[in-house]
Amino acid sequence: MANTKGNRRRFGSVRQLPSGRWQARYRHPVTGQLRSAEQTYPTKTDAELALTLIEADMARGQLKDPDAGQVNFGDYADTWLRERGLADRTLERYEGVLRLYIKPTFGAGTVAAITTAGVRSWRSAMLEAEIGAATVAKSYRVLRAILNTAADEDGLIERNPCRIKGADKEDSAERPVLTIEEVYAIADSIEPRYRALVLMAAFSTLRFGEFAALRRRDVDLDRGIVRVRRAQAELQTGQLKVKRPKSDAGVRPVAFPSSIVVELAEHLRWFGEDGAAGRVFVGPRGGLLRRSNFHNVWTTALADSEVDWSRALGETEADSIRFHDLRHTGNNLAADTGASTRELMHRMGHSTMDAALRYQHMRGERDLLIARGMDSAIKKARGRGRRRVPEPREPDASGT
Repeated sequence: MANTKGNRRRFGSVRQLPSGRWQARYRHPVTGQLRSAEQTYPTKTDAELALTLIEADMARGQLKDPDAGQVNFGDYADTWLRERGLADRTLERYEGVLRLYIKPTFGAGTVAAITTAGVRSWRSAMLEAEIGAATVAKSYRVLRAILNTAADEDGLIERNPCRIKGADKEDSAERPVLTIEEVYAIADSIEPRYRALVLMAAFSTLRFGEFAALRRRDVDLDRGIVRVRRAQAELQTGQLKVKRPKSDAGVRPVAFPSSIVVELAEHLRWFGEDGAAGRVFVGPRGGLLRRSNFHNVWTTALADSEVDWSRALGETEADSIRFHDLRHTGNNLAADTGASTRELMHRMGHSTMDAALRYQHMRGERDLLIARGMDSAIKKARGRGRRRVPEPREPDASGT
């Protein structure tokens, strides 16, 4: 039963349905189409109140289009990726996660069709298929980020359906913390051109990509400091890209222990490229240093080190020790010297979650003290009088 003409509302209308409940209707300000409220109401007064709220949302520009979410999720996700401005490696990883784990389930449907129950079922199916927990958590985080934009920025859906508590967490196995003796065992066993790389990774805690991009002008042997200004990213296609670190925190000076100064000086003498712009670390044949061409050298050194790695990683084989574990070891060693959280974040090149700390600068003197504390630990472990810098081996017939 519709309202009488004399009692017609200025905005929208209400009518009683055969069921006895009341329906509120209005014209959408953009499409001009007649819309019904998302639910019906027990009384006419409730329906009119609903219209009043809809009118208020419209006046504030907060009225959502019920059909807004009827866009293809796969297309929306591709657009989302293009517009994020992600670093190359991050973009590559997200594209892989979308292609392999998200689009097969949600790609053909609409954004609005994704429900919390559907997300829960999708996640459970991946875990039951024995996809790694870390991969499942990363896939969930990517899906949640896309749908956050759909809800909060684009207004395609009322709220994000990714609401599963703890689904974004990954219980990764604790990585090993090597002893100083184990670090030196690897350095003693690896090809001489990589000895300084191993020691610097453990005691300056730079990333592999930061070492690959390091130039002679970035090294201050007198002060025991390296300056990180750029990083090298290696894509799955094999393409290398060298550019500024993705965050301001990644551009930083890092002090290293004086025990390593002689090692690094000898390395530059024998293996570094000439000139201020010369690369500090190069590949096996003098080319670019890549993870791919370093992998076999690393695993061979682990096998030749004659170290019982069960102390570091249970019963796991030595080849489960990763180059990145050297950085993890150095960070723990720096923490043992009493470095504060902010000082550790400086050395690691991490951005703090607290926006206020982004504008606080760490004093260089404190970073030098951290390096000296690490130096004391090295000397205590290796003996103050011992300093072994092996002569480089002559290259074989292949030139390696």
